[in-house]
Amino acid sequence: MRSILIAATLSLASTLASAQVPCGGSFPEFIDGLKSEATARGLDATTSDRFFASVRPDPAVLRADAAQGVFQRPFIDFSRRLISADRITRGKRNGQKYDAIFDRIESTYGVDRGVLLAFWAFETDYGAFQGDFNTANALVTLAHDCRRPELFRPQIFAAIELFARGDFDPTTTTGAWAGEIGMVQMLPRDILENGTDGDGDGRVTLKTSVPDALMSGGKMLSALGWRAGEPWIDEVRLPDSFDWSLTGLETTKTGAEWAALGVAPRDGSLAEALPASLILPQGRGGPAFITYPNFRVYFEWNQSFTYVLTAAYFATRLQGAPVYDAGTSETGLDGDQMKALQTKLAARGYDVGEIDGILGAKSRQAIRAEQQRLGLPVDAWPTPALLSQL
Repeated sequence: MRSILIAATLSLASTLASAQVPCGGSFPEFIDGLKSEATARGLDATTSDRFFASVRPDPAVLRADAAQGVFQRPFIDFSRRLISADRITRGKRNGQKYDAIFDRIESTYGVDRGVLLAFWAFETDYGAFQGDFNTANALVTLAHDCRRPELFRPQIFAAIELFARGDFDPTTTTGAWAGEIGMVQMLPRDILENGTDGDGDGRVTLKTSVPDALMSGGKMLSALGWRAGEPWIDEVRLPDSFDWSLTGLETTKTGAEWAALGVAPRDGSLAEALPASLILPQGRGGPAFITYPNFRVYFEWNQSFTYVLTAAYFATRLQGAPVYDAGTSETGLDGDQMKALQTKLAARGYDVGEIDGILGAKSRQAIRAEQQRLGLPVDAWPTPALLSQL
């Protein structure tokens, strides 16, 4: 049975590969290629024709994709921009209003309410701003563009499946520029796999039903590996004599081992039995956090280090944690300086990903390696002095 399944899988992969039209080039030819691939995937040809009949390229989507300068902001600036007293107040109010739904999510999927409230707040301001981009146009435009086609192309076929069952309209379904739909912004494939009827009306409507949106988000986090009943992040204090090279997601110790090295929580207590890592979003002078396995699940939702950390921290604030100690970070780099640093690091053989001026996980890892080589404090925080030495 297993050999037959493997042979069938390889055959389908070969068929899909031959049906694909590369990104870029003629848009009509690209659409024809998508139709052929949809048929190879077993989707009805007539349904695909109807789906693509109204699809058009959307230049505004590409402009939005290119204009993500907010992610160049350092953690303290970024988090203060996204977290306001009003958002905290409305978050707590929504937590009370939908208490029964959050109780169901916590008992069914083990996801704390603060976690979903934070995503709900950041993604759509609790449902107020869900995006007005035509979703079908956005997905096809991004798949046609050669920047990240492998991410968006599969979402098109998921959207066709949703269309076939009456849960997607290529002419009227709207959402974010990157193709996410609904209050917690889920891509079509995530909706197919994790969409949940939370209000019991027999439909999954993520744009208008809070129970559907929150239950679906909880199921998705669970499917991504969320560990029920475990924390995700705690703010900590580190001794002045701490070995900064131990910080970073690459190093893991138990909470008890970190405590033995002088790591102390600002509020509450450490999860001593769990594996954990220490992160310094703005170097040894700024705030410090200990992260547990659930923190890594956040990166399955969003790849931005700064967004992930801010969302994780905001979730703790919504559940009563104090405002972090901002400390006194050294002056960092602006967007152009960060691009220059990434270029220098790439020239030295480091994989920093795209040269985008964003201090992501790959750039942090490369910075730590160079700080170690140069005899600087290994805290992953890029400074003008580091840029100058490189």
